[in-house]
Amino acid sequence: MKKILLIATGGTIASVEDGCGLAPALTGEELTAFVPQLGDLCELGFVQLMNIDSTNMRPADWMRIRAAIVDAYDAYDGFVVLHGTDTMAYTAAALSYLIQNSPKPIVLTGSQQPMASPFTDAKLNLYQSVLFAADDRSCDVSVVFGGAVVAGTRARKQRTMSFNAFMSVNFPEIALIRNDRIVRAGAPVTCAGAGGAPIVYDRLNERVFVLKLTPEMNPSIFDLLKNDYDAIILETFGIGGIPDYGDYRRAIFGWVDSGRTLVVTTQVPEEGCDLGVYEVGRAYADHCGILKGADMTTEALVAKTMWALGQTSDPDEVKKLFYRVVNHDRMMVG
Repeated sequence: MKKILLIATGGTIASVEDGCGLAPALTGEELTAFVPQLGDLCELGFVQLMNIDSTNMRPADWMRIRAAIVDAYDAYDGFVVLHGTDTMAYTAAALSYLIQNSPKPIVLTGSQQPMASPFTDAKLNLYQSVLFAADDRSCDVSVVFGGAVVAGTRARKQRTMSFNAFMSVNFPEIALIRNDRIVRAGAPVTCAGAGGAPIVYDRLNERVFVLKLTPEMNPSIFDLLKNDYDAIILETFGIGGIPDYGDYRRAIFGWVDSGRTLVVTTQVPEEGCDLGVYEVGRAYADHCGILKGADMTTEALVAKTMWALGQTSDPDEVKKLFYRVVNHDRMMVG
């Protein structure tokens, strides 16, 4: 029987009403007591790493989760991280870059309703996450939620209340889970590290800011951000539109030419960004130092930029790391 390590961090799944609203309180062991069928799937180990609302999850906590997995990697066959839904996509992406090509599955899950709620989705999500983590064909980082398995770099929370809260953005779901049956469609997903050890990193640069363009936004904001941030993820209009009015070219080129990192993406949820389509984006398409987010999610872009800048400050090396495909994070080139 396989050994799976359950790493509890809090979130709605662990929450109870304390008179001031829902707050995490139950431990990982207490949560599994609600799902006795888990004992038929594997042998469980437990780490209660923290017990927080995922609104408070931050890069330092990503590193704590990473360390718990790395420290126990040889002793377990897979890992399930119980996590709040609000920032789960960020954590899943971060773990994808911090622990790359893992031949052992690292699964994140949570719930929209607390475990003790009479109408909870927590029991099935927990069961199916452990089921997937114990399967011989599972590997790398993924989110298991609402009967779907999503690559860790492609997950996004799409709904605030419904049980099918997460979607896979611009990439097919890895699998579907129907009760206790895993249905894998298409070509089998294999991990580059299968049979070996994952590639592990231990540094992030947290000085990354997401800037969403809005009509009439003053481009002087780029200068205001220079003291506190080394990189901007710029969410443009449509497929890659940046306004001609104001002084955007000076502001954006000045940011990049000062040695800072700029990643261009779109604020449209699906199908990605291509700066070369319209005149309002083409001026930025070939400027040295501007990185293209293509069809990646903003969550993955934040985590990948933090990871790349954590390894090097050399712009050419940052570019190489940024364009390296990790856990299915990009399909488009530009």
